[in-house]
Amino acid sequence: MNRLIFSALIILIASNVFGQKTDCECFVKGIVKDQHTNLPIVGATVLVVGQNSGVFTDEKGRYQLGNLCPGRYTLECRIIGYNSFRETLDLTEGHEENFSLLEQEVHLKDVEITAHRSNAPSSQPLSTISGSDLENTRGQNLAESLKGLSGVTTLQTGSSISKPVIHGLHSNRVLIMNNGVRQEGQQWGSEHAPEIDPFIATRLSVVKGAAGVRYGSDAIGGVILVEPEELPFDKSLTGEVNMVGFTNGRQGVASGTLQGGFKNLKGFGWRAQGTLKRGGNIRTPRYFLDNTGISENNFSLAAGYRNKGFGIDVFYSRFDTKIGIFSGSHIGSVTDLLNVIQNGEPIIKSGFSYQIGRPNQNVTHNLLKAETHYHFHNGNRIQWTIARQFNNRNEYDLHVPRNDSIAALNHPELSFKLTTLTNDIVWDHKPIAGKLAGQLGLSTLYQYNLMDGRPLIPNFNQFNIGIFWMEKYVKNNWELEAGIRYDYRTLKSYRIVNREKVADEFSFSNFSGTLGATRTFSEHLSARLNVGSAWRAPNVSELFSDGVHHGAAAYEKGDATLKPEKALNTIGSVKYSDAIVTFEIGGYYNFISDFIYLKPQPEPILTIRGAFPYFKYTQTDATFKGIDVSGSWLFTRNTTVSSKLSYLRVYDQRNDSYLVMIPSNRLDNQLKYEFPDLGKWQKVFVSVGNLLVARQKRVPEASDFLPPPKGYSLWNVQAGGSFKIAEKHELEVGVSVQNLFNTVYRDYLNRFRYYADDMGRNASLRLKWKFGG
Repeated sequence: MNRLIFSALIILIASNVFGQKTDCECFVKGIVKDQHTNLPIVGATVLVVGQNSGVFTDEKGRYQLGNLCPGRYTLECRIIGYNSFRETLDLTEGHEENFSLLEQEVHLKDVEITAHRSNAPSSQPLSTISGSDLENTRGQNLAESLKGLSGVTTLQTGSSISKPVIHGLHSNRVLIMNNGVRQEGQQWGSEHAPEIDPFIATRLSVVKGAAGVRYGSDAIGGVILVEPEELPFDKSLTGEVNMVGFTNGRQGVASGTLQGGFKNLKGFGWRAQGTLKRGGNIRTPRYFLDNTGISENNFSLAAGYRNKGFGIDVFYSRFDTKIGIFSGSHIGSVTDLLNVIQNGEPIIKSGFSYQIGRPNQNVTHNLLKAETHYHFHNGNRIQWTIARQFNNRNEYDLHVPRNDSIAALNHPELSFKLTTLTNDIVWDHKPIAGKLAGQLGLSTLYQYNLMDGRPLIPNFNQFNIGIFWMEKYVKNNWELEAGIRYDYRTLKSYRIVNREKVADEFSFSNFSGTLGATRTFSEHLSARLNVGSAWRAPNVSELFSDGVHHGAAAYEKGDATLKPEKALNTIGSVKYSDAIVTFEIGGYYNFISDFIYLKPQPEPILTIRGAFPYFKYTQTDATFKGIDVSGSWLFTRNTTVSSKLSYLRVYDQRNDSYLVMIPSNRLDNQLKYEFPDLGKWQKVFVSVGNLLVARQKRVPEASDFLPPPKGYSLWNVQAGGSFKIAEKHELEVGVSVQNLFNTVYRDYLNRFRYYADDMGRNASLRLKWKFGG
């Protein structure tokens, strides 16, 4: 009955707005030039802020955006080596707007944003979340913020831990660039979520497909770019305060940012940011999940200086979280474990509590980065980035140690201390004849890990060096690019075998390559095709794991004979976009030889810590092929319908079978109505969405402890808007309800689906106060 009433409301909203006439014949055109030389800039991006699409300037620096409805728009122009520039326009008809870009004021965000333009092949699909779309995800973790994009989903461990999955690939196959630095933590585990505070970013981007040439050998599945806002050089003090509350888990999130320049020091800029998060036990539609609270304390500091062609930036961030692990996932006997799996009901049930007891994980991640660059007068540019990361992860078992002295000290059962040093030098050469531009770069990484407590993996150190070369050729409506990279990696581990110290040494090396083309047929229609190769050496967890992984509630066994993965990925897409309709369809075929995965074993294993599902790392040859479709239709001036479809098939070529733990096909639909401005209220909207997830039927028979769960359908509603408090003060308000009808379901990619249901209804309230400027 509730669904019938809800559907009737949707029809009523749509019927009230049908018949409105659209009048979207406005356009903006112009030329983008270098302010010093007055020469046209080729390949600059000009886009409408808030609409994740734009156009590139041609060989004469010209651009044109058409089919715009009358209204107020903010245009942004950006390209590597220049300060991005924004201009706000009130359009009633055609308009000409030229841009003159400065080299000497390249801000931090310009480097980061344009990284995806020059570093990742432009012939690969790039999806972004920014503006109001990103604001609607505030308070969620990084993976949850991204899963609204087609082809992207999450691998979960319960309701509090998730990591992004791109086209069925995750963990060490998906590289995350955090403020221009590759994020390095213990990302090999399914419950090892990225140690990143999404509040530091004003833009999240996903590059789909193999991107190993620019980013290194691990980028088999794609790259996620976490891009902060540019530093406010020579600007007045501004800031914002975000407050988010969630009903499920009674979670509260507070985040603040303060930034500005220095009044008497030209060329300086700074920013300080911090986040606090606190939540209690998550509730499914039928019961609470015991010990699933979260506590998080993060902050970051950034500063920079610009003087003519020289720039330097320093960034420091600290991410500190404590996450409770569902106590019902740690079970004492094999019989009880099998009963829980078969009956679908957890043994341990409780009420609500903020207390985080055993089992839990406590993670601290520190990142210190320095970046400097220089723009030569002839148009060349050099950039040097160095960074140090220290990741400290402690995991606690359900049971208190029997040794009283150890118990009193509350020592963790697993403790990882990972230190990473990275160094990147990139040379950008000026366009030759206005058509050919490229990069040459050198990257190094040194990493070492120390373990305390029970050794799930050995201590190790590894070194990687890579050199790459990329070139891009632009002529008329074509953009061609090619690149090659060579990486060499060494790994040395130290472990105890039969009370003797054993050192194992490995060395891996290979080439990566990319070849792509982009064809622009008109200002509305374009096509991309890319063929890329990448490879990935097995990590120390896959080689040597041997024991209970407490956060995943699983026993994992490695294999020291594993070989490196080698991938060949072909990906293409066609996109059409105008003021009324946006449509993109993309297809991909990814062949990965010696693909490494965790294979469930026939029976659980009993240890002194209890009974756990048993998994082994193994290899096969696998094909990943699928289709991503996304589109939106502005069928009246205020109402938009949008849809996203993700279809994926994965096959085990070596064993003529399917693979386990592959995302299900899904369809996401949304109806959004935007109200005209109501006095001081602006950008007011209401939306209704539905997510359909199919049952994963393509799995090997009797290959898992529990068959894939049924498909499910989740409804959500959102509403929001901004209120002008004063000239330099604005309040943004958003409300939403996820899983509106409190549907009982389990997701196939949730490692805890063996024990309990997924999260039930969750309502949230978001407030954002912006001030200054």
